[in-house]
Amino acid sequence: MKRTLNLAASLAVLAVATAGHAQAPADRPWMNAKLSPDQRAALLEKELTLDERIGLVHGPMSMPIFGIKKPEGAIGSAGYIPGIPRLGVPAVNESDASLGVTNPLGVRPGDGATALPSGLALAATFNTRLAYEGGAVVGREARAKGFNVQLAGGVNLARDPRNGRNFEYVGEDPWLAGNLAGASIKGIQDQGVVSTIKHFALNGQETSRHFANSVIDEAALRESDLLAFEIAIEKGQPGSVMCAYNLVNGDYSCGNNHLLNEVLKRDWGYKGWVMSDWGAVHATDYIVKGLDQQSGEQLDAKVWFGAPLKAAVEKGEIPAARLADASRRILRSMFAAGLFDKPVAPGGAIDYDAGAEIARAAAAEGIVLLKNREGLLPLAKTAKTIAVIGGHADAGVLSGGGSSQVVPPGGAKTIIPLGGEGMMGPFRSQYFNGSSPLAAIRKAAPDAKVVFDDGRYPSAAAAAAKAADIVVVFGNQWMGEGEDAPDLSLPDGQDALIAAIVAANPNTVVVLQTGGPVTMPWLDKAGAVVEAWYSGAKGGEAIADVLFGAVDASGRLPMTFPTSIDQYPRAQLPGLGLPEKTQFDVVYSEGADVGYRRFAANGAKPLFPFGYGLSYTTFAYSNLKVTGGDTLSVSFDVANTGQRAGKDAPQVYLTGAAGKATQRLIGFDKIELKPGETRRVTLTADPRLLGGFDAKANRWSLTGGDYQVAVGASSANLTLKGAAKVKARTLKP
Repeated sequence: MKRTLNLAASLAVLAVATAGHAQAPADRPWMNAKLSPDQRAALLEKELTLDERIGLVHGPMSMPIFGIKKPEGAIGSAGYIPGIPRLGVPAVNESDASLGVTNPLGVRPGDGATALPSGLALAATFNTRLAYEGGAVVGREARAKGFNVQLAGGVNLARDPRNGRNFEYVGEDPWLAGNLAGASIKGIQDQGVVSTIKHFALNGQETSRHFANSVIDEAALRESDLLAFEIAIEKGQPGSVMCAYNLVNGDYSCGNNHLLNEVLKRDWGYKGWVMSDWGAVHATDYIVKGLDQQSGEQLDAKVWFGAPLKAAVEKGEIPAARLADASRRILRSMFAAGLFDKPVAPGGAIDYDAGAEIARAAAAEGIVLLKNREGLLPLAKTAKTIAVIGGHADAGVLSGGGSSQVVPPGGAKTIIPLGGEGMMGPFRSQYFNGSSPLAAIRKAAPDAKVVFDDGRYPSAAAAAAKAADIVVVFGNQWMGEGEDAPDLSLPDGQDALIAAIVAANPNTVVVLQTGGPVTMPWLDKAGAVVEAWYSGAKGGEAIADVLFGAVDASGRLPMTFPTSIDQYPRAQLPGLGLPEKTQFDVVYSEGADVGYRRFAANGAKPLFPFGYGLSYTTFAYSNLKVTGGDTLSVSFDVANTGQRAGKDAPQVYLTGAAGKATQRLIGFDKIELKPGETRRVTLTADPRLLGGFDAKANRWSLTGGDYQVAVGASSANLTLKGAAKVKARTLKP
């Protein structure tokens, strides 16, 4: 009887506890999980004092740089916002996470993370599933480390191939970039962690980024960079948008009423909060112009959203309702991500091996085979001698620098400082992670003699190349935040090294580890060329997987590779050589014709076109069907006509819109086919990709008429053509 009573009492307590969580205690109604995030945020925000509201809208940097100390209670990384214990509001710990959870300057000694391949490598997969899985790795590891906000989701379009941060982003096309970034953001947030999307907007170069004024027509901006953000926000629902350092049409991005209030919050109905980039706030009235939170406040001239904002609200100079709205938006995203219901705390288990395998799959699928003379690749395992040359291939694979730098568990094997002064000086180092391509090649070819030459002397490297059956030479281009490449050559004389090697042995495979396009003066004599980008945690193994054919070469270029920078509208980098702190215009005269679209409009021929990439098998397209109406639906068959399994990335382009010639990617897929297998692919175009933005009417507009489409393997290789009628219509902005 006593045991029965005890059991009944325990069940009663459990029932009360469960009901309490569902219905929430009377003094904390916002803890009722049955309410929407908007309802919960509204209830909680009403309970905040003025000081608590102010506390939510600004926060310090949380890393030891320039004399900055880690705030009390912070884990240590990019930023920290103290919680409100009396109301159960958790503290916010933020880390950079474009390519994995970062540990800047070792603020958390010994704490590494899974390094994902670069954004361009991910974009080259044309695979949204891989983007989601990579995001999920970041989200899981962030939770286990105690971070509840990830500064991820870079989606700025690659308008200039020299941009130092192109490697973080996802290419030059808004449909490709928006879908992949959106999938990555969703992967992070599905783990119960807030993700940002950044850098809003038109942060197109790193040269004097705090003083660059991006000048562009409104319609062109909506049809290009802003469309990429709009699609990614719709797909991923990020909790926060991070505004950029640069100005847009005369106003700083973080104090840009048009971008933040009119486009983001009014036209797109965005419900989350806008945080600044670190050091991007210049005035207290930015809160009225749409900024909700000042981040990395020590890097600004003042803590604008601290005492100055409080005084302005008390005097009535800034409406109290605007501060309340900013606070509510922050809380709303925290509720939506589950930070109240499933609090994030450090100490969780992390399966780094599983994360590394996801990174390996993405890296291999993102490797682009640019040239393959007479089937040199995949490499025959019967080769007796293989010379591996240059690129620190014995140490690991290269990664890009800056705030996105991820240090692997156990630390990087090799770090080569480049030096440098200013804000980014401490971050100017080349990291090689220990995933050695040399070791992976030796493992893949156990019966071959594999020799390594570091490539310092072209004559010695050429001699090693001449003595080998096969040569694999690495060409590295380190890119990093805060600076752009001065040109498109491989640095440190590597073009001369590669030229000497390909002259010595025609059976040379050039493996490029770059942050974007480079010129290739040695291309004609190279046997094969692969673009491996920055390939992450298991990049060495991924490179070997593709070189030896364990994995099909299936990457496709997410950026056009030009023959020279003269093919771009700004051959001279704007702002270069100007006195410090001088504002200047970056005139985006190409408008919405970014990358391949401008090449198509001008009839120029690139070195390699957008969407290009070879395979170890062959594919054929047939049976095109195009239907119209409110938009276009395109169906076609893809067949593997080769002798081995492989993956293809069929692409659909709009080539004509109601009598106007154009070129725009409106659909893509990634499919795996066995030899002889055929699969039907059906893609429906987002109607915004078919029309244009009417700036005067502030809406999307489609002209009725015939619309032409083409299907093919790249923007320059379109084999199927069809058309259908589309109705005239308008769409909300």
